[in-house]
Amino acid sequence: MNVAFLRGMNLGRRRITNAALQQVFRQLGYTDVSTYRASGNVLFRGNPDEAMLSQGLQRELGYEVLTFVRTPDQLRAIVDAGPFTPGQLASTLGKHQVTLLAAEPSDADKTAVLGHGTDDDRLVFGERALHWLPRAGVSDSELDHRAIERVLGLGTTRTLGTLRNIARKLG
Repeated sequence: MNVAFLRGMNLGRRRITNAALQQVFRQLGYTDVSTYRASGNVLFRGNPDEAMLSQGLQRELGYEVLTFVRTPDQLRAIVDAGPFTPGQLASTLGKHQVTLLAAEPSDADKTAVLGHGTDDDRLVFGERALHWLPRAGVSDSELDHRAIERVLGLGTTRTLGTLRNIARKLG
């Protein structure tokens, strides 16, 4: 089993039901397809090639779908990383966020991105992932996401809780 995390699903005019999304994956030749929530989290068996999957989704849906695939081991490594201390976690009202990245950033890119972190917006890198702990809600943060995207490229973000739940489904 693998998991595809799709960027920008069910936002704006990009609306698709879980059943329809599962059907698209089946049409692309994937098996044992299921979804988690209506935000572009798809569990599947088959070739996990991100570029090929993204191209197939674009062909079937008619718009670009950035795709970030993780194996069960990769997802568990992200979930188990625990980059924030218990004290940091206890001192925030915000939820631990994880941005999945297309590639591992260079050391220079990591340094540039970490420079945007503050005590209110803690940042730590994992393997092809950026962990973010906002002090309050995501919308209350002053973190410059566009500046970070200019360095890292586009990613897709999920709460650590969502990633944990998906990892549990994978076994």
